[in-house]
Amino acid sequence: MILRFGKLFPWLVLLVIGIGWGLAFSLAKMGILAGGMPLGMVFWQMVLSIFLTLVIARLQGRPVPMDRQHIRNYLIVSVLASSIPSSCLMFAAGRVPAGVVSITIAIVPMLTYALAVGLGRESQSLVRLAGLFCGIGAILLLVLPEASLPDRSAVPWILVAAIAPTCHALNNINLSRPVMTDIHPLHIIFGANLFGAMTLLPLALATGHFFVPSLPFGTLEWTIVGNGVINVLAFLGFISVIQLAGPVFASQTGYLVTIAGVVWGMALFGESHSGWVWTSLTVMIIGLSLVSPRRAASTS
Repeated sequence: MILRFGKLFPWLVLLVIGIGWGLAFSLAKMGILAGGMPLGMVFWQMVLSIFLTLVIARLQGRPVPMDRQHIRNYLIVSVLASSIPSSCLMFAAGRVPAGVVSITIAIVPMLTYALAVGLGRESQSLVRLAGLFCGIGAILLLVLPEASLPDRSAVPWILVAAIAPTCHALNNINLSRPVMTDIHPLHIIFGANLFGAMTLLPLALATGHFFVPSLPFGTLEWTIVGNGVINVLAFLGFISVIQLAGPVFASQTGYLVTIAGVVWGMALFGESHSGWVWTSLTVMIIGLSLVSPRRAASTS
């Protein structure tokens, strides 16, 4: 397949990833509106992800290492990339337009850059700092103006949704540690979801969020299946793009996910946005372009 499409193959994979991850926000909202409870939905998505990654790992002959060091790393990723961000997004999904949630997620590379500078892993760049401030400005355009959202009660939930990109940015720094780069992506996804599910199960039971999927599957169950498949395959596709075309090319996923998230929200829920939201989207896209890593030959 790669030979058939040649240089177009990374672009095709990038497009599929962007459309898939962008759809995830609308699927979460759809599941909540169908009666799903946030913690219960996240738990079952993790269970499906565990099953899928375990099957793929077995087919590839990659047994999952479960020694003390690996378990410690899985636990960290489960908190930063699974339990907290997924739960926050799910709680916000039923109260915030799907397109608006996708805009907040786009701040991940800005926050990652800020953390990397603070830890001394990146040098300061005026261009990339401008991108960081664009990301912050885009969030403020969503929460400050009275006319930005049709329902002002959604504002606190935008801030809840913003916890997710903060966690993902912290996880990006975590994944850059040498001890993490030596772990296969399949194992990371498996371990993170395994310990994430173990953490969320008692919380879901204690809060009354736990439920057992019913047969035949309805809207709620299919949204869980859809997001479980998207989370696994999109992440693996993202790693493949990095291997095929490099991290600079792969960083363009941010544009596609954000735009796709807005478009899916409009298509599936008839969402319409104020001028403030469109301005926020524009500022966020500009911020993404500024903060994206440059090629080694370029200077910022």
